[in-house]
Parts: sequence; C-alpha cells; structure tokens
Amino acid sequence: MDTTRNLIGGQWVEAIAGDVLVRRNPADRDEVVARYPAMAEADVAVAMDAAASATDDWRDLGSLGRGRVLLDAAALLRADAESVAADITRENGKTLAEARAEVTAAANFFEYFGGLGRGHWGELLADRRPGVDALTLREPLGVVALITPWNDPLVTPARKLAPALIAGNTVVLKPANETPLSAYHLARVLAAAGLPPGVLNVVTGRAGDLAPRLLGDPRLRAVSFTGSTAVGMRLRQDLAGTTVRLQTEMGGKNASLVLADADLPKAADTVISAAYGQCGQRCTATSRVVVDSEVYSEFVRLLRERATAMRVGPGHSDDVDLGALVSEEHLSSVAAALVRAEREGGTVHGGRRLTDGPLERGNFMSPAVVTDVPRAGQTWHEEIFGPVLAVAPVDGLTEGIAAVNEGRYGLAAAVFTRDLRAALTFVHSVDAGQVAVNLPTPGWDVHVPFGGFKESGSPFKEHGEEALGFYTRVKSAVVGYAP
Repeated sequence: MDTTRNLIGGQWVEAIAGDVLVRRNPADRDEVVARYPAMAEADVAVAMDAAASATDDWRDLGSLGRGRVLLDAAALLRADAESVAADITRENGKTLAEARAEVTAAANFFEYFGGLGRGHWGELLADRRPGVDALTLREPLGVVALITPWNDPLVTPARKLAPALIAGNTVVLKPANETPLSAYHLARVLAAAGLPPGVLNVVTGRAGDLAPRLLGDPRLRAVSFTGSTAVGMRLRQDLAGTTVRLQTEMGGKNASLVLADADLPKAADTVISAAYGQCGQRCTATSRVVVDSEVYSEFVRLLRERATAMRVGPGHSDDVDLGALVSEEHLSSVAAALVRAEREGGTVHGGRRLTDGPLERGNFMSPAVVTDVPRAGQTWHEEIFGPVLAVAPVDGLTEGIAAVNEGRYGLAAAVFTRDLRAALTFVHSVDAGQVAVNLPTPGWDVHVPFGGFKESGSPFKEHGEEALGFYTRVKSAVVGYAP
C-alpha cells in the first residue's frame, strides 16, 4: 500500500525522514487501511513556514474569493460522498450511515461559512463629532493550528477549517492518528477547489513529536482543540503567558432527565439513539439518565429491551446499529470502566466483548445499561466515551436538575416531559451549553452556536457566526470626512 501524503505548501509530501505509521481497520485488524507520514519537528517547521508565507495573499483575496473556494470544496465533497464515507467507516469503525451523515455535515460547514463571505465584516458606528464616522473591521489573526480527534474525523476539522479560512487565516491541521484519511480527503477537496498553496498544511504523526515545534512557533496566533479534558488542560498550561488564543472543546458527561409525565416509549427511543450512536464515542452522547422514581423501573425495562435489540457488526454492513470501537486499547478502557461500575455497586446489563464469527478480529461490544448507579462514584462523573448508559432514580424536577448539574462537565443536557413549566425551568436551570426538550442531547446544526460550560470547554463557541469571534480580531477606526 502506498503511503498517503500530506498537503504542505501546496505539495503532497511524505515525512522528511521517511517514517510512516500504519492504521488498521477497527472492525478487522487484519486490514491495513492506511500508511501515512510520521512527521516530526522538521516537517512542522516547513508547514509553519508555508502557512506564514501565505497569510497576506489569502487575506487580500477577500471574503468573496475565500467563500468561493469553500463552496466549491463543498460541492466536490458531496460528489465524492460515498468513497469518503467508506474511508471514514474503514478507519473509524462507525456505521456507513453515520459516516454518510458526517460527510453531509462537513459539506454543510463549508457551504455555510462560504456563504458568509457575503456577510458583514464590520460595523458603522456613531461618533459624537460631526463629519466623523466610527467603524469596526474584523481581521484574520494569521496562522492558526487546529488539533482534531478521531471520533468525528471529517466534520470536526471541517467545523474548524471553514470559519478559520473564511476569516482569512492560514492553517496547520494536526488530525488524530487513528483517522488520517479523513484529513487527506478534506485537504484534497480544498486543493481541488483552488485553495492557494500554504493556506492549509496537514501534519500527521505522534503528538509528542509535533507539539513542541507547533505550539512554540512565534508566528502561531491561535489553537483550536477538540479532544480529552486532560490534553485540553495541558494545552492551557503550555500556552499560559503567551498571546496565543486557545479554544477547547473537551469532555462531557451528558445527562437526560426523564420526568414521570414523559412519553416513556418515545423518550426511551430517543435516549437509546443519543447514547449509542457512534458506539457512544461522541462528545454530546447521552451517558447518564436520571429518571423520576415513579417511572424508574418501567423506563429501565424499556432501555434494556431496546439496547438488547441493537445489532452490532462491521460498519459497512447495512443491517447494523453499532459498529466497532475505534481501537483495541479504547475497548479495553471501556471494559475496565464497566468492571469499576460493578465495584461501585451498579448493575451492568450487556457491555460484553463480542467475538463470534466476523466479529472476532474487531473491537466490538454490546451496548451496556448500568442501573442503580451511585451518584458519588466515578461511573456517574467520569467520561467513558463508549456504549455505556448509566441510570439513576430521582424524586422529581428539582432533584433531577441537581443530578444533571453534578460534576465538572457542562456540555449537553435534555429533559423529557409534557409540562411546559418543567421544560422551561430545566432550560433555564441546567449548567450546560446545549439544552434540548424531548430531543437527544444536542450537537445541533452548523448555524447554531456550539460549546460547553465548566470543564467541557472554553468560552469561545463553535458553529454559526459566533465561531468567527475566535478566528478574527476587531480593529476600530475613525474617519473624518467633513471639510
């Protein structure tokens, strides 16, 4: 298999030292999906040089010209949707249906922000002096670094690339090692759409080999990171005392509250979808459910019934609900979390390693429902990032909101109820960046601001026009025009 090359300075290159890494299919470890460059500090230096040299021309192209590139890239991505989705499934393990949805979402980001090329990039303000106009201008920052995870390997880079590029910045992208092909596809369609050399530069390899040179470069103006809380907190420390902006989207322990008056079958269907989509490997996945004690037993029965019926298998099959977990190591960590849940007093239903027939060579696990979870334990508070749903009873709305707000995360939350007063009380009271009523814990659309509270992320939002606030600086000017 040929080594997939990275786009740097408008050229498709391998690592300077020639080193490579190998990615295997999480549904079949015998299949090599990709060989890709194991880059090092010398490669990062070339990428930063290319990005820095491209800043002026990309800025001067103007927002309409930059928007045209993003719109054309979206069209190319849609045209290649099936092949791109197939590669996402092969390298990540998610189902083909989930991968197709991801391609659509990535194209949506390019289209939305491409359209904002015709938007407003400043304001005209009043000035107290006659014959004087005051105005603001939104300007690009310069070179930005984007560090992205494996769970949504196409859409997460796209949600960062689109606002960064339309704002006029140049980019060095460091994707996750588990999913190099998704980053390749994004670079490919952007280059084919006419992105000038050096505007996007992709570096793959071990983070420890790349981060010091990337984060220490004096030309770096901002870092946008999505990943674990531990790494995000370390980035804060590494960049403390510098002028580099940092945007983080980190962990979550998202909770849904089911009140006694809810439509229980519909709520169960919704929670199951939100908990086990992408094998629970989503930042916004429902991982906790607090249920009014009046209906706790019945709702647990509905959850277990639906979880047991879910079909697990290779993601390219049309008749599966759950694909493979991303790696053997990650599967082992989820299994260890279930052992811990039992030690803490919870009862685990499901959550078995599956090795029968075609599942033998993959990282497959049946969905787990953990009941009667102690709210003081790690199972209730720590992110597991797998097909695990913890359930606990509460007495009514007030205790339910308190249970949802427990812990250090505040990304997404949902409530199921027919009572409008209870729904609005929940919306106003929960400490989460995204809130839903009778719907899954949300990630929402490209135009709706996205981001969590507490240790789930930084104050900078992603999605929508709010995203441009991170990738631009505001310059104020006054212009006298009266004679």
